[in-house]
Amino acid sequence: MKKNQLTLAILLVGIAFATAWAIRGQFGHEPGAAMAGIVGGAALVWVAKRKDWHAKMLPIIASTAIGWGTTGMISYGMVVGYCRVGDLLNSTYGYLSLFVIGGLFGLIGGGLTGLSLNSSPGKRVRWATLFAEMVAGGVVGYFFLIEQAELLMTPPRSEAWAICLGAGVALVAYMLRNGFHSAFRVSFHAMLGAGFGFSFGNLLQTIGTVMELPFNMWNVMEYNIGFWGGCGMAYAVFTSEWPIDTEKPDKTRNALSLAVIGLIIPFFVWKDAFTLQETLKSPFLHNDTSVAWMLAIGTLLMLGLAYFIIRKKLGKDETPGTQQAGTLFITMMLLYIFWSYLITGLFMGNFRSEQPLYLVNLIAFLFLFTKLEQPFSIKTTSDNWYLRFFLVILVILTFSVITLMIHGGNPALHPRFGGQ
Repeated sequence: MKKNQLTLAILLVGIAFATAWAIRGQFGHEPGAAMAGIVGGAALVWVAKRKDWHAKMLPIIASTAIGWGTTGMISYGMVVGYCRVGDLLNSTYGYLSLFVIGGLFGLIGGGLTGLSLNSSPGKRVRWATLFAEMVAGGVVGYFFLIEQAELLMTPPRSEAWAICLGAGVALVAYMLRNGFHSAFRVSFHAMLGAGFGFSFGNLLQTIGTVMELPFNMWNVMEYNIGFWGGCGMAYAVFTSEWPIDTEKPDKTRNALSLAVIGLIIPFFVWKDAFTLQETLKSPFLHNDTSVAWMLAIGTLLMLGLAYFIIRKKLGKDETPGTQQAGTLFITMMLLYIFWSYLITGLFMGNFRSEQPLYLVNLIAFLFLFTKLEQPFSIKTTSDNWYLRFFLVILVILTFSVITLMIHGGNPALHPRFGGQ
């Protein structure tokens, strides 16, 4: 395989995750992050072009959505503010905290994705056992880190990061204890990518704010956690060895996965987002019947457009499994974009500079996908885990220095340590 094919595959998954994560900024919390996971998971399966993964496509995407959505409970608004306090201690603390928060998204999201790929007839993942251990890990982590040690990251806001950290430790322990080494590679690199992306994105946001760029710089930060987290996950997926799974998921598992992807997560995204309809100031959107019809018609249009693109623009020779993965990706991406336009009031004349870029990213993805042949590396990759980790940390430490050089600190911000 040519090296540029691997790079292209990584870039495609990064673009898909980044776009969905940027859209997620309009929705927030666990459902919004899970919806981004659906889009990213569908893109990963489509880009992979593995027939055995097409057979278990729904469970893979559902696990990606649940993994990336779980950490949506973490609050990080205060942490972003710490980065702009005018001293090195607070700024460094803020950037490292963003690395931890972003890293937890990647750790759990990448881990559950990797396990769904690593599971095979000879070594199945015991999902009930895993989730029970993760819940227990979350409870223990919160109790000892917050209740006992009082290691507060974002007082007075929620310290749910400790729950996710405990769950993440339990997830890693499960993977290593049961020999799911490829899944662990995905979890580790997604952690590095998302942690770096969140910190780097905040640096770009700070630079844009200082330069007074007429753009939603918060969206830039969200785009970066998705891009780098998606790239890290894709790198590990396409450079790891995976078992051939010829056994199709049972009907119950597929039905549950489809319910998660097509019903449960979209319902909660819609419910959470449009309980804030008063922000749109639109009597039309306050009419439940009108909203329901708009959702139904919009979904049908997305399905039709996705099918047309797959069949007419990306080739009729693709396998049914590839077509299904592509149709699901395009449909969910377009639906998420459509909902974003609806919730931000685009159809009511409220234009925002980042809105056209969602469609530009999708078009770029589709164009680049036509150049993709075989994404997987034929070489086994050795990992220098500690070196990669400490290099990322070292780079992140420079972000606080750069921020102080260009920003100087905001006296209106509340510092985590000391006073201004």
